[in-house]
This record gives sequence, C-alpha cells and structure tokens, in this order.
Amino acid sequence: MLGQHKYETIDVDVKSPRTHAHFSVHVKCASGDRLEGFARDFNGEGKTCQIGQPVPFCRAQSVAVKPSFPVPGPANKLTATRSTVLRQGLLLAASPMTARAAYSQAHSAAVTSSVTLRTGAQIPAVGLGVFLARSGKETYNAVLSSLKLGYRHVDTARMYGNEADVGKAVRDSGIPREEVFVTSKLFDVDWGHEAATDAIKHSLATLGMQHLDLMLMHHPGQRRGRKETWQALEAAHKQGLCRSIGVSNFGIGHLEQLLQYATVVPAVNQIELSPFLQRKELVDYCRGQGIALEAYSPLCKATKLRHPVITKVASRHKVTSAQVLVRWSLQKGFIPLPKSVKADRQATNIDVFGFELDQEDMDMLDKLECHGVTAWDPISQDPV
Repeated sequence: MLGQHKYETIDVDVKSPRTHAHFSVHVKCASGDRLEGFARDFNGEGKTCQIGQPVPFCRAQSVAVKPSFPVPGPANKLTATRSTVLRQGLLLAASPMTARAAYSQAHSAAVTSSVTLRTGAQIPAVGLGVFLARSGKETYNAVLSSLKLGYRHVDTARMYGNEADVGKAVRDSGIPREEVFVTSKLFDVDWGHEAATDAIKHSLATLGMQHLDLMLMHHPGQRRGRKETWQALEAAHKQGLCRSIGVSNFGIGHLEQLLQYATVVPAVNQIELSPFLQRKELVDYCRGQGIALEAYSPLCKATKLRHPVITKVASRHKVTSAQVLVRWSLQKGFIPLPKSVKADRQATNIDVFGFELDQEDMDMLDKLECHGVTAWDPISQDPV
C-alpha cells in the first residue's frame, strides 16, 4: 500500500503485424485506474487501445502509456521498468505531466536506441562529441558523466588530443567495453598506407583498446595519399582493428572518387548537419549508397538556441532549444553528436525520446536552411 492506493503492475501487450513479435510493457499504477496505450509508426499515424489489448502498428517508433484521465495523489508518479520494448529502442512514458518523471527512470534504456550500419554494427543513436574538450580532467569527467547518464557512444579524434582521457573514462566507468561505441579519426598528416596504419595503432594504444568501433578519415584532405589511406583503413577493418570504417566531411565528388577504388563502402559520413545546414543532395547521395549520416555540431555551437522558430517549437513541447535540435536530427534519420562537458546539459541532450516533433514542427524547422556552416567546411574546401 502507498497512501490510499494499492499499486500493481499491468502488462501492455504490443504486437507488430509485420513480424508478429510481442513486446511487453510494464506499468506500475494504482489499481482501478484506466490507462490507455498509444503506438505511433514512422508515418506519424497513431492508434489507441486499452491496457492489456494488442496495440496494432507497423515499424513501431515509440510507445507511450498515459492515463485516460488525471490520476490522483501518488498515482501521478507512474514508473516504467526496463522492459523488452525499451531495449528495442521504444520509449515508455506516462501522461504529459509525468512523462519527464517516467523518462528519468527509463532514459538509460531509451538511449540504447541504435542504427544498424552496413557492417551490421549497432551504433547508438545519440553520441557524445568531445571536440575542444581539454585533455585531462575535463574530457575524462565529461565522458565519465555521460556514461553514467546512459550514453554509450563517444566520438573523439586523433587531432583532439584527448583519446587517452576517453579510454580511461571508459575503463573507469565499469561498463563493459563491448557496450560502449568508440569512434576516432585520422587527420591528413597521417595520409598514406604506412602512416595511416601507424596512426591507427597509435590511437588504439592511446585509448588502451584492442579495437575501435569506427575509424574515420577526418576530412578529404590533400589528394596525395587519400587512396592509400583508405586502403590502410580497409586492411585494419579486415584485421578487426576497426570494426567499421568511414569518412567525415566528404562531399559527393570526394565519395564518388573514393568509391572508384574502395572495396569496402564507407559505413558512415560524419558531416555538420542542422536545420540551418541540411545538405539535402549530399544526404540523398549517401542514403543511396547505404552510408549512414552522423551529424556533428547539431546544436550549431549554441548560436541558434534563441532563434524564434527554435524557441517556439521548444515552448510547444515544453523542452529546450537544444532538445529540439537533437530531436530534429533523429527524426531526419541522422546520428547526432551533441557536445557538452557539463553533466546537466548532457542529460538534457539525451532526453529526446519522450516527445516527437509533428509535421508542422518539422516543416518550420526545414525552412530554416541557409547553408549555416558553423565549423570548418572541407566538403567545399578540400580538393576532389
């Protein structure tokens, strides 16, 4: 007994008509309360049913469970257990006024939502970027706090100078290495087969790891040695040193050239993406080649957080501007890499699975395109 309410666990049976798979969602609530289940598919179509009945949907994106009327007293504190449906990347939430409370308990499961790369590897849908995080305590503490918050994806690079701190934080977190997806990158000072091979081994030694989950060419760089560098990455991939390989800041011309000699198609192209910089032709090209898109600087280096359209959408959903930008990336099918060394902001940046931008929101955000580059731009600057 809790107060005057007897609490019990109710199962929601979620069935996919495509796979006939059942997912069980458990909700702790006051006995006698009427609850409703809600499922939404990728097309934004939703259907409602009573607890205990199958929820019909295809390609489920999210499942929310909410009271059909206000629940009095302690029942406002609905809780969700880590169930199969959460491990599948589906979010369980309570009513609008309690969604954040439910999310705070379920977010570590929700952020395991992942994207399958062409190699078959699962890359967590949101990652922590550590560009410009100072080596030493700042990077170490940032990575450690992110892992405690539920992040399982860290993006570093050889040129950042903080690989050692990333590796130490992963080890000290107590989380098994296989559960943390780690990316690093090669800069063009390491172009050429021998130099790139040595750089890959150096990154692994610095990180204190036996393998990298993803190694990227940081940018197209100079033409000389580009082919040999990719071939070195292919060799490292074949040896198991880099489980997936890819590129960053490659434009269509760079990719077309690389694909002429590549025997392994890049798994990823990591580029700057936001509502202000959408690169639609490049995005379409990558998708046509089966290349996943990672979005760095998804928060526009905090330069657009007070933009009236962003704040309007944020106000509608009672979230922050940063959450709107991360959520936009996710709904576009990108893998955003928001950067912050502060735990409270890290927590906010992954609290993006408890709401969804509707078509009106997305249309407003899509109209913000202005080729708003906030970082460097090798896509247009590096030679093809």
